[in-house]
Amino acid sequence: MTTEQITGGAVPTLEAVAARAGVSRATVSRVVNGSPKVTAEVVAAVERAIADLNYVPNRAARSLASRRTQVVALVVPESTAKVFADPFFASIVQGVALSLADTEYTLNMVISSETTPDKTRRYLMGGNVDGALVVSHHSGDHSYAQLGASLPLVFGGRPVSETEHLSYYVDVDNVAGAQVATQHLIDRGRRNIALITGPQDMPAGLDRYTGWKRAMDAAGLDATRVAYGDFSPASGSEAMRRLLAEGRPIDGLFAANDQMAAGAYSAIHEAGLSIPGDIAVVGYDDDSFGLMSTPPLTTVHQPSIGLGETMARVLVRRLAGENVDRVTLLPTELVVRQST
Repeated sequence: MTTEQITGGAVPTLEAVAARAGVSRATVSRVVNGSPKVTAEVVAAVERAIADLNYVPNRAARSLASRRTQVVALVVPESTAKVFADPFFASIVQGVALSLADTEYTLNMVISSETTPDKTRRYLMGGNVDGALVVSHHSGDHSYAQLGASLPLVFGGRPVSETEHLSYYVDVDNVAGAQVATQHLIDRGRRNIALITGPQDMPAGLDRYTGWKRAMDAAGLDATRVAYGDFSPASGSEAMRRLLAEGRPIDGLFAANDQMAAGAYSAIHEAGLSIPGDIAVVGYDDDSFGLMSTPPLTTVHQPSIGLGETMARVLVRRLAGENVDRVTLLPTELVVRQST
């Protein structure tokens, strides 16, 4: 049965959603309002029906008309431990707060567990917020984009899937930044340049790999010394140990963030090698991990506070009914220090 057959060509109703999901009208209402008394299977079926029909809950529609909550959610699909250990998130929150300071909006931060994503979606759909910002999304986290028909969303980072290209997002040019970082190592005379990149279900992990490979390919260099981490210092240390254990020469390293670069430092020093004498290292982010490293880390500066500010500004403009670009890219800059 098509959407037109269910809705009769009119604006989809609660009843139409119920028919599509095969549940009662009352059950749909419970899901929309975030009731915990609904099974995960039923929630999933109702949310699929809502997405298929482009249904806007009445509560959200009333809010969009005039009765706003004046609340914006910042959704972070990561573990609590990672959020509070990573300076990137602190910068994002600072930027969002700065941008909202002169508005009537209050910020709610939602740390979304990977095991209970439906709980977050129910909260967002329940009329509790006027809009949401989503950062650090993995490939599955753009499922939040399905809520875009009823809730204005802005993502921090591009979508992984081309089918989600209609999302509004703010990002830096990670490909160009990684390419500049790798070219810097090449210009320093390094030829055996390894890469420690992030998860390949995250745009930053994918794009920084792409930038490194483009620079290596353009220079005719071997682009097979690759290890993967999760953007944490421990994963950078372990990835560097794996690279060194391969026994192939390495005289340069691009790490896809400063935390993994800091972890790689420890593995390099453990192996009795020096930085930059034996291995020159470049990171990405320009955060406290790079500044505290010995020697100080050459890195790609991305404006994390500016990213948060811009995300919030785009969302506020959307809530005001203004026309805004779906894609906003912020510049990066190479910061040269003693590690190269």
